[in-house]
Amino acid sequence: MGISLNHIRIVLVEPAGALNIGSISRVMKNMGLTQLVVVNPQCEVYGEEASRMAVHAIDLLQTARIVPDLPTALQGCTRVIATTARNRAIPTQLETPRQGLPWLVESTQPTALLFGREDSGLTNAELKYAGRYVSIPVGSEYSSLNIAQAVGVCAYELQIAASNIATSLPNPQPHSPELDIAPVELLEGYYQQLEVLLLEIGYLFPHTAAHRMEKLRRLYNRSQLSHNEVALLRGMLRQVRWALDTSRSIDNQNVENS
Repeated sequence: MGISLNHIRIVLVEPAGALNIGSISRVMKNMGLTQLVVVNPQCEVYGEEASRMAVHAIDLLQTARIVPDLPTALQGCTRVIATTARNRAIPTQLETPRQGLPWLVESTQPTALLFGREDSGLTNAELKYAGRYVSIPVGSEYSSLNIAQAVGVCAYELQIAASNIATSLPNPQPHSPELDIAPVELLEGYYQQLEVLLLEIGYLFPHTAAHRMEKLRRLYNRSQLSHNEVALLRGMLRQVRWALDTSRSIDNQNVENS
């Protein structure tokens, strides 16, 4: 028995081509992937064009989830990898699919692999949800991959990673259950609370807040925080908030009494 890939979501952000979605469904089924999530599609996901390309993967296509935004697509995920073909303003360690994707396979919790728009990929705001980033090595003469081709390459590498794990174990099973890793939505609540407080104390400034928060997000995302660790960090922020409010209240009383 091999390693299951059922916990891995293939997430397409605002795809514009129904034929691509059908082709992606087909290659996913070829490689043992079962979860397709489509964020705000710009085409008909369940229509005739997509169905024609899906061939014998119609069942996978018809069970694809359509969601309005990326946070909804990632709800419950503890590991997220984003695909990108471009270097970004913030230094980003780009891995090949073979280097990075085993991280998703090794997990025992829901994970996600993100693919961006056919013409522009993922925005910096969307990339912030990922803990790691992969880029497919291509030739310099023509470096643009069709999204269905990109998914195909990554799906193959996920299957290779699963096969390698299976053959390395005497009784093929997924890796031992990992720590109680905090899902994306729990981290987002912490990041929002942190940003508000850092702006208030002057560590962040409105014109640079997004840039610096991306750095902080990447630091925390690499750490794979647990539920308890996030609760600890949020408790610290609440105490800082209480200390600020108390100090201001005392200052106001002193002003009134002077």
